[in-house]
Amino acid sequence: MSVKTKTPAAKKRPAKKKTAPPRRRVAANPAPAKPTLEAVIRDALADMKAQSVTELDVRGVTDIADRMVIASGTSDRHVRSIAERVVERAKEAGFRPHGIEGLSDGEWVLIDLSDTIVHLMLPRVREFYGLEKLWDLKSTRRPGGHG
Repeated sequence: MSVKTKTPAAKKRPAKKKTAPPRRRVAANPAPAKPTLEAVIRDALADMKAQSVTELDVRGVTDIADRMVIASGTSDRHVRSIAERVVERAKEAGFRPHGIEGLSDGEWVLIDLSDTIVHLMLPRVREFYGLEKLWDLKSTRRPGGHG
């Protein structure tokens, strides 16, 4: 049988801390900024090659919306396709349309996106109704500040 004898323990030095090389701070991928409704509409219209796009600021003229966007398509099929793309892109960006009118005919499609109303029309329909003239503040103001 062997007997273990205790030997005086050597003084232990505190272990040297190993330092890792400094870590590079990697910026967390911030969530991409949510696009504005105006940008979503513009991109969808450009993507579908909408023609004669006009944006009107109607704040102070009506309470139904802050902006109106008016654009034309070359045919009823083109107008419907533009409308479908605007609705699709708006939904993808988190903007829900409150209503869509005229999609079945395709001569004049109205998309109510709360603060913005989009009118997509055939050129002849657009010319007949003249929405730009109806909502243009400069032409409706009369000298003297009345109306």
